[in-house]
Amino acid sequence: MEPMTSEFKGKRGWRRIVTATANTTDGLVSAWRNESAFRQETVALLVGSVVAFLLKISAFERFVLIGVLVLVLIVELINSALEAVVDRISLERHPLSKNAKDFGSAAVALAIGLATAAWVVVLYNRFL
Repeated sequence: MEPMTSEFKGKRGWRRIVTATANTTDGLVSAWRNESAFRQETVALLVGSVVAFLLKISAFERFVLIGVLVLVLIVELINSALEAVVDRISLERHPLSKNAKDFGSAAVALAIGLATAAWVVVLYNRFL
C-alpha cells in the first residue's frame, strides 16, 4: 500500500520555493479578506511598528516590541487554520469541536497578553 502524501511534497528547489511563496501569499490574502481579527491585529502591528521606531529605545527592545506583535499574527493564523479544519470536518456542534476552537482562541489571548506585557515592561522601564 502506498503512503498517502500530498502532490506538493515532491517539489524541490526553486519550484518548491515558488509554490510555497504563492501559498503564503494566498494564506495572507485569505486571512486579510476573511478574518476580522487578523485585520485588526495587522493594523496593531503596523501602528506598533511605527511607534517602536519612533521611541528612543535599543534595537533589541524594538525587536521585542515588534516581534511580540508578529507572534500575535502567527498565533491568529494558526487559530484560523484550526477553525477552518474543524468547520471542514463538520459544522454540527460537538464538544470536541468547541474545545479545539476554544483552545485556539485561548492561544491568541495568551499571545495578546504576552505582547501587552512586553510593551508595558519596555515602556515602563524606559519612560517611568
